[in-house]
Amino acid sequence: MQLKGKKVLITGGTRGIGKCMVQELISQGVTHIAIIARDKKCIKDISEENEEVEFIRVAGDVGNIDVLREAAARIEDKWGGLDILINNAGVVSAGPLEDLPDEEIYDQVAVNYTAVLLLTKYCVPLLKSSEEAAILNISSGMGLIGMPFYAVYGSTKAAIRQFSDAMRRELAPFNISVTCAFPTATATDMMQKFEGMEMDSPEFVAKRAIEGMVNKELHVIFGGEQREKENVLNFENPEKLDAEIAKVYEQKKEASLDHKAM
Repeated sequence: MQLKGKKVLITGGTRGIGKCMVQELISQGVTHIAIIARDKKCIKDISEENEEVEFIRVAGDVGNIDVLREAAARIEDKWGGLDILINNAGVVSAGPLEDLPDEEIYDQVAVNYTAVLLLTKYCVPLLKSSEEAAILNISSGMGLIGMPFYAVYGSTKAAIRQFSDAMRRELAPFNISVTCAFPTATATDMMQKFEGMEMDSPEFVAKRAIEGMVNKELHVIFGGEQREKENVLNFENPEKLDAEIAKVYEQKKEASLDHKAM
């Protein structure tokens, strides 16, 4: 797939990985980008910094169905179709399940999962008009391995993997590829609590995830050899991984407290 000339819709495109993805797309010749994000000023700033790009700016929360419908409708009206959908927006609220506010449980499901289902639904007819279309879904390493104190966040991200696999098979006859990326700890606003921890840069994650989409890779897994080993262990011998996690239970609990980016 060549990115030059493609029309792209991205959610959460004003911060962190999403913002870096926008810059990577532009650097590879994309000149039509629609962004859905909550911060109206940030969307405006990005568009003014890249005057050579035609932006469709949709300010709003992806957890709001009306915002998703508006984005798809505006793209259809202005561009008539879409080549690439990037479902990137996400929120997190960690800690023991019984301590999480109901509203934050609901919002994580709405933003991380339900919004992906609905926006993809609204965009499929637009993607079918493309000669070569793609969907890139951003999951998480916690979507591969269930970790204590991230039960809600991790389960929404695991659902993204299942959804990606299902849609890849459903859309195959229409030449629409689907790639799912699984970042580990990344130096974004979502991870400010863990300042000092070794993390991937958002620029690296953005570049590698888009590369995976361009190459039509099924899954882009970050975290190197250690994450690969953990994934295999989690599948083949989950009880052994349980025992390893139990040894650092209190540390993981302490680290999860106040880890919130809503």
